[in-house]
Amino acid sequence: MPDSRFDVVIIGAGIAGASVAWFLAQTHRVLILERESQPGYHATGRSGAIYVASYGNATVQALNRATWPFLSSPPTGFAEVPLVGPQCGVLTIDAHGDHDASTVDEPSSHRRLSALEAKAMVPILREDRLSGAWFDPDASAIDVDALLQGFLRGAKRSGAVLVTDREVRALCRERTEWRVTTNADDYFAPILVNAAGAWASTIANLAGASAIPLNPLKRTALIVDAPAGTNIAGWPLVLDARETFYFKPDAGRLLISPADETPSLPTDAYPDELAIALAIDRVQAIADLPVRRVVRSWAGLRTFAPDRTPVVGFDPVAQGFFWLAGQGGYGLQTSAAMGLLAASLIRKEPLPEALALVRENALAPERFA
Repeated sequence: MPDSRFDVVIIGAGIAGASVAWFLAQTHRVLILERESQPGYHATGRSGAIYVASYGNATVQALNRATWPFLSSPPTGFAEVPLVGPQCGVLTIDAHGDHDASTVDEPSSHRRLSALEAKAMVPILREDRLSGAWFDPDASAIDVDALLQGFLRGAKRSGAVLVTDREVRALCRERTEWRVTTNADDYFAPILVNAAGAWASTIANLAGASAIPLNPLKRTALIVDAPAGTNIAGWPLVLDARETFYFKPDAGRLLISPADETPSLPTDAYPDELAIALAIDRVQAIADLPVRRVVRSWAGLRTFAPDRTPVVGFDPVAQGFFWLAGQGGYGLQTSAAMGLLAASLIRKEPLPEALALVRENALAPERFA
């Protein structure tokens, strides 16, 4: 049997587990356990894959901005391709006539547009259905595979071990270390990182850790053909002001989502026919977009804490149990900052200057006590 003792065992090889492994493996012997046969199978691989600096609350936005330097200029050898594409921007449209901008914390980078200006950006929009629009230029597509594989590859170069097809069945604290019992082997480490995504509460229950209210929410997406003869390459992501749908270019086609948030058990999520129909209906209400076929569809689980802020830090009850969960829809665009933050806390080091704007107590598990 291969070596079973490590400094840190990370449960989950999605973007959360991979990013903290990249930072921690430089100083610790790290094991990454993944229940699926491939990393990033669930939320990471089903993400909308876009960086928007203004997305999320103030804490999430601080993590977004702290991650941007890494995404735009990754370390030498991290990836063979750029991690982010050219800026595409986000066009937020008001199709309801009741969006009160005075109630919105609108970043200074957002520019108000008329319905005519919005249509000039995205010609399929119906000008008569729009009562206003806002454009945020600070958004770019993320190459999910390049980012995830870059973290995993770098972690393994530093000595980390990745083991797939390992479902955690039991967790037990034995004196100074955790025994991690899987479907195949037992592993031991003094520190256990819970980066299990939608399964984070399940892992916490096995460990006897704090009961943090994490809620997996299902989101549906589908790909449809672009309108015939239309060049969509330069279009921004188009988002409804009420967040009832969005669409964006995706490899020459359009990705559409009803921005649904359906409570779910942790599972391999599948799209609902009703959600697919809602997405098409909502987009067609404001855009001339014939949909003759759905090229493909999928669903993923985005896991949130009640305050929509990730949970990062040592558990106040279970010794050596570290939370790295609740990233919701922000996991990719906060990845480098979250990985650095978690690694710094695990090493019991002061937070680096790159995280100066991140309030550690806003993320701490103790906030739910």
